[in-house]
Amino acid sequence: MRKRLVLLMVALGAMAQAPREFTNSVGMKFVRIDPGSFKMGSGDFGPVHDVTLSKGFYLQATEVTQAQWQAVMGTNPSRFKGPDRPVEQVSWDDIQEFLGKLNAREKDTRYRLPTEAEWEYGCRAGGREPDKPPNLDDVAWWLGSSEGETHPVGRKKPNAWGLYDMWGNVWEWVRDWHGQYPAERQVDPQGPPSGAYRVLRGGAWGSNRSLADSSCRIYESPLDRFHFAGFRCARTF
Repeated sequence: MRKRLVLLMVALGAMAQAPREFTNSVGMKFVRIDPGSFKMGSGDFGPVHDVTLSKGFYLQATEVTQAQWQAVMGTNPSRFKGPDRPVEQVSWDDIQEFLGKLNAREKDTRYRLPTEAEWEYGCRAGGREPDKPPNLDDVAWWLGSSEGETHPVGRKKPNAWGLYDMWGNVWEWVRDWHGQYPAERQVDPQGPPSGAYRVLRGGAWGSNRSLADSSCRIYESPLDRFHFAGFRCARTF
């Protein structure tokens, strides 16, 4: 307990120097996510376990748009075209190329995918949001509202931390390999060291109501591309 408190105090000291929000040269807006603890997982996607994130980070307020992808990569692979719609039909491996080019463009090394724990912590707003939204239509493009396609990002209500489309629109690739959660408390979990599949979070335009859950997870090959899968970026301090 003492060690966790020390880590949190050090991280919070660093946070005082970090702006609450910033927007990079590609127009990607990021929200500061402060360190803290939460219960990760649910009855359907468990086991539920305590997680502490000892370091703050930035999480993109929206999914990466087609305009942002095109500004970095010079192409637009998406099926549902629209500059403000989320980019889709990008594999996990494609995203690593995007991140490399984005870091080079920004003269940085800190842009990356969020870990699965970081993504869920952001979706739950550190515990302020429920497992399932009480009114899904208010916050998500899903099977009952999407009319079978993606929609421009940021048009639904954000969560308590100012993050949009954490449920619905497109599934979001995260950094982790897929594997079973540990039952014991974790500090800054990174997921399994290796595997065959990468994790996606958040549901998509074609998902039913049961998948609108902060803990919901699926997994796919990092080589595969889908018109229901995109991503949002994180950035280390």
